[in-house]
Amino acid sequence: MAVLRVALAASLAAARTRPPLGRRPPPAPCSASAGAMEPEPRWLAGLRFDNRALRALPVETPPPGPEGAPSAPRPVPGACFSRVRPAPLRQPRVVALSEPALALLGLGAPPADAAAREAREAEAALFFSGNALLPGAEPAAHCYCGHQFGQFAGQLGDGAAMYLGEVCTAAGERWELQLKGAGPTPFSRQADGRKVLRSSIREFLCSEAMFHLGIPTTRAGACVTSQSSVERDVFYDGNPRHEQCAVVLRVAPTFLRFGSFEIFKSSDEHTGRAGPSVGRNDIRVQMLDYVISTFYPEIQATHASDSVQRHAAFFREVTRRTAQLVAEWQCVGFCHGVLNTDNMSIVGLTIDYGPFGFLDRYDPDHVCNASDTAGRYSYSRQPEVCKWNLQKLAEALEPALPLELAEAVLAEEFDAEFRRHYLQKMRWKLGLVRAEREEDSALVARLLETMHLTGADFTNSFYLLSSFPAEDLDEFLAALTAQCASLEELRRAFRPQMDPRQLSMMLMLAQSNPQLLALIGTRASLARELERVERLSQLEQLSPAELHGRNRSRWADWLLEYRARLEKDQEAAGDTAAWQAERVRVMHANNPKYVLRNYIAQGAIEAAESGDFSEVRRVLKLLETPYRREGGAAEAHEAAEPEEASGEAGGAAGRRHSYSSKPPLWAAELCVT
Repeated sequence: MAVLRVALAASLAAARTRPPLGRRPPPAPCSASAGAMEPEPRWLAGLRFDNRALRALPVETPPPGPEGAPSAPRPVPGACFSRVRPAPLRQPRVVALSEPALALLGLGAPPADAAAREAREAEAALFFSGNALLPGAEPAAHCYCGHQFGQFAGQLGDGAAMYLGEVCTAAGERWELQLKGAGPTPFSRQADGRKVLRSSIREFLCSEAMFHLGIPTTRAGACVTSQSSVERDVFYDGNPRHEQCAVVLRVAPTFLRFGSFEIFKSSDEHTGRAGPSVGRNDIRVQMLDYVISTFYPEIQATHASDSVQRHAAFFREVTRRTAQLVAEWQCVGFCHGVLNTDNMSIVGLTIDYGPFGFLDRYDPDHVCNASDTAGRYSYSRQPEVCKWNLQKLAEALEPALPLELAEAVLAEEFDAEFRRHYLQKMRWKLGLVRAEREEDSALVARLLETMHLTGADFTNSFYLLSSFPAEDLDEFLAALTAQCASLEELRRAFRPQMDPRQLSMMLMLAQSNPQLLALIGTRASLARELERVERLSQLEQLSPAELHGRNRSRWADWLLEYRARLEKDQEAAGDTAAWQAERVRVMHANNPKYVLRNYIAQGAIEAAESGDFSEVRRVLKLLETPYRREGGAAEAHEAAEPEEASGEAGGAAGRRHSYSSKPPLWAAELCVT
């Protein structure tokens, strides 16, 4: 520990005296940016860097200037990366490590000895905070653009993330390492390049949760906090507060995205903004060659002599992967929240976890991002938005890929692949393992309609269906209806969000000047508000007993239909015992018991902000086995802490609630932006 503390002090001193980064260092394994003053790693000494992206793609040399100039905000034309240097944090320490993610890099399991584990965490805090660089690391920030909420925003880039390099493992795999929150870059604009503990814990936990759910995603190897702080206005309401700075170590084959190809876009007809590398088709082709040869080698081999067909095959595969990815999201109730083109992975991964959320009460129009007032990125619109983003990628690839050819591929592939993958996944969730039937789509649609009408919990309802058909139908119906929204929950959910005077003014405007209403973009908001008012009026006239009776009747009707479909599936199987065993196995593998609900994340965040990281680590461990059934390790882990009654006062950390229960009432009040 003393050695690491000395090394940390040395790295901080070195950071104050380093000259600007101006020249490209020699290739891996040695890096000029990791100078003589850098401490030597021990646990991490086996990581071998080979930074292919920086060799294959143009890298900007920062302009000459005073200390700090390399990170000064500026346009970065003619380059895909710009060299940067992480800014040190005060007293970094590990919040949690994901051992399965670190194992990808060839790093072994944690030692049994407590002192060795402490030294390992100290080393992780030093190098994964950015306070010291590993030998061979070449920190850089990636330049990209993006369409944000449907409008082209021009140059964006890694404003808070830094490429460290690419680690090659003994297994022959290549993993890009990124530090998110390590300080300013040329793309930080007016921001400070920092991430806070709150958002870092959310990204860290959800990255790993999605992987263990079986959904393609970037990974998170470590979350490191510090004594450094920044000011943040969490709800954009003029009430900023100081929050602890944190860094997440992210791991993926690549963090290139749709927006990486938008740096060549000419002036947008709506926003007037342009990419920083307009007209540089040579770089576009260079990027395509790099991406296809590195991440789609089978396409490179098949179409080595025909660039247009190679680019078309690449776009076809990106389209398929994206369609499959969003189908996976829909089947676990995941809402991304910010599906801009700069948040869409070029290799079909879930990327950039911000104001995400998992559905609690099933609502197809659920919006997890409180900043998305128009509902552009609502749960039900995610497939449509992903297809829209692919259209923008197609436009960004022209002329290397003719637009009409790309649009033909998109029209041919996306909807068909999404429907195929979604319906197959839903069949598995319902235990339909034999013959596919045309009526299956309607069965799924009526299930979701029943969930919507009854306000059923998405995750728990599917989990319960794994035990149907039950011997006692009344008992099973009681369990299902217990997962439906109570009258109080529904009344809270449909409370008007507009001041009555504002609503009256909007209604008057709708009558007198509908064109102006459409222009200011409030027509959809007005329609939703009127629906809330109407639903609340209906709920005020309903008793709890009447609501329960309606919910029970609706579920009973759908279960009759479901039972009939299961009987047909069983008939097609022949061997009833084998069919039942396969059905149960498939349902158990596709209906999770645990997802990272917002209230679970909030409890971990509040505990961590007070210095207790045990809840982050407990939740991380729980999410490693989301499909575990009763009696498994997950239940034992959950039972390690006593459950407390959920009240209405105090923080989430003081209101422990079972991780697999229907969320407490206060969870609906959480706001994520």
